[in-house]
Amino acid sequence: MMLSEADVNEQLISDSRIFHFGSLSMTGEICEAATKKAVNAAKKNGLIISFDPNLRENLWDSLDKAKEKIEYGIADCDILKISDNEIQWFTGERDFDRAVEKLRGRFGNIRLLLLSLGKDGSRAYSGENSAYAPAVPAKTTETTGAGDTFCGAILSKVLEYGLRDYSQRELSDMLCFANAAAAIVTERKGALRVMPQQAEIIDRMRRSRND
Repeated sequence: MMLSEADVNEQLISDSRIFHFGSLSMTGEICEAATKKAVNAAKKNGLIISFDPNLRENLWDSLDKAKEKIEYGIADCDILKISDNEIQWFTGERDFDRAVEKLRGRFGNIRLLLLSLGKDGSRAYSGENSAYAPAVPAKTTETTGAGDTFCGAILSKVLEYGLRDYSQRELSDMLCFANAAAAIVTERKGALRVMPQQAEIIDRMRRSRND
């Protein structure tokens, strides 16, 4: 949150393929300016843009302001990862199908929409296709970093497949991979340093299917 425009490394952005951001870096004027500078650099260089609202109510002066900044992020992204409580809050719809339809109808820029449902698994929407994957059973220690791990796993698949309209099978595979990655992290203390490698995720997927 101390990041300023002067700290934004535009060369690093131009050398990348995906730019991911969230609303936390827009809770103050200085970091918001830095975020928008980085987003503009990503758009200028043709990067895939991914956004996670990651709403933390206590960090905002008001929820109206939070909604305004989150709307900015959704309007500028190709990939949106949003949680069950966030999509209900943002759209005012309790039914997830109606909430997704409302969101996609309003923001035509979203190529891939990911809806995380906590212990109830996750959903994905791309073009005319959608998919659901149940959560992978885990001996949860803490949930810190689970959402970030889920999103990172999805983005790794986007890099593998390329950004396009995905089939139902592809969406399902992406969700199963991301759910397994998130399950692993919930069994460990911390977040970034304990994120799993691909081989570990694939092994967890295999074991969960055999259980």
